[in-house]
Amino acid sequence: MKGTVGELGEFGLIRELTSRLTTTPAVRLGPGDDGAVVAAPDRRVVASTDILLEGRHFRRDWSTAYDVGRKAAAQNLADIAAMGAVPTALLLGLVVPADLPVTWPAELMDGIRDECQVAGAAVVGGDVVRGDTITVAITALGDLRNHEPVTRSGAQPGDVVAVTGWLGWSAAGHAVLSRGFRSPRAFVEAHRRPEPPYHAGPAAASLGATAMTDVSDGLVADLGHIAEASKVRIDLRSADIDVPSQMSDIGQAVGVDPLQWVLSGGEDHAIVATFPPDAKLPARWKVIGEVLNPSALPQVTVDGAPWAHGGWDHFGDGKGAE
Repeated sequence: MKGTVGELGEFGLIRELTSRLTTTPAVRLGPGDDGAVVAAPDRRVVASTDILLEGRHFRRDWSTAYDVGRKAAAQNLADIAAMGAVPTALLLGLVVPADLPVTWPAELMDGIRDECQVAGAAVVGGDVVRGDTITVAITALGDLRNHEPVTRSGAQPGDVVAVTGWLGWSAAGHAVLSRGFRSPRAFVEAHRRPEPPYHAGPAAASLGATAMTDVSDGLVADLGHIAEASKVRIDLRSADIDVPSQMSDIGQAVGVDPLQWVLSGGEDHAIVATFPPDAKLPARWKVIGEVLNPSALPQVTVDGAPWAHGGWDHFGDGKGAE
């Protein structure tokens, strides 16, 4: 492909993007009409939306368009899984400058498509608009398959807190990239392309999870949403939280306690949930804490003490995104 988005035109760009897509049995009518039709056997649809803004959430000198596509899809599909649902479909809203090479949105769509395939979903439609800053807006849909949604408000005193997936890898990768390096590659790739454990959400629902969320803003921050919604205190045991030796090496090199990345770093999209104490959890789930009665305000503590480092806030001054 040669030329720019402006030279190709709106409808030419749409044809190029939709030609790259695949489908699934849940899609009854895909792109090309006024709206898509997606099967909803459960008669309920789980929906989530998110936005990525160039310069705020991604940098083209750090991530390829394909990386951005994988990441944009992953963070939305993870929200669906964190409700205990199975991802089914995704809609894309795309704002791009007219002088952007056509290859960039095409590779973005390839990344979105491939991440959807990992989760078992498909892109079913969207819109493209001319603008000064690349903006990727995603809406993801999912099916509960006759299960009740697992919300943030169901945690009970006595429950255990368990997590599955990576923690702190994206934040460590961000720290590496911020200092002009590209290795260790595993952590850089974790930042560019998170790998949410999509299967774990519906599986947790079947295991009796009482509350659940994905780790997008940081483990403590996201568990804080559960603590607040459930009106409980959650205490984490730092000794039970894995810190890989290579992450410790990165922390030593850049002068950061790696536990800060694990507890406050976001964008790994691990799944964390609370379970009844007698739940039989598979080995992929790591128990890292417990749910307690609130001593005052609902909160998250680490080894019995408040954790002061916070998490990512889009309107704060943190550095959790690119």
